[in-house]
Amino acid sequence: MSLVARHLEASGLPTVIIGSALDVVEHCGVPRFVFTDFPLGNPCGPPYRRDIQRAVVKLALDLLSSASGPRTTVMAPFAWDDPDWRGRYGRVDPAKRDELLEAGRQRRARRSAMRPRGTTNES
Repeated sequence: MSLVARHLEASGLPTVIIGSALDVVEHCGVPRFVFTDFPLGNPCGPPYRRDIQRAVVKLALDLLSSASGPRTTVMAPFAWDDPDWRGRYGRVDPAKRDELLEAGRQRRARRSAMRPRGTTNES
């Protein structure tokens, strides 16, 4: 999304990114960024927390109109409902290793079967 935002900005369309990957997004140099310290995949907040989600979107819209210069980052003042989420996020139970490897193999096989003839991962 960061590179798309830069392209849109170069074409004259103002953008604002909402996300959790602070280092990645700032490295790409987006003009406006609202950082939310939430697990990846939840940039606007926890499910069913419309109050937080609306507030994050409001921050983004306010930033769109008020950014004083390029590469402006605003930190959202919200915390994830579970303060210990980082300790569990992305953790894999070693006992499920074989099950996860098999699920990945099956997913790759399904995707490969859907791929048009003559194409590969490299194309």
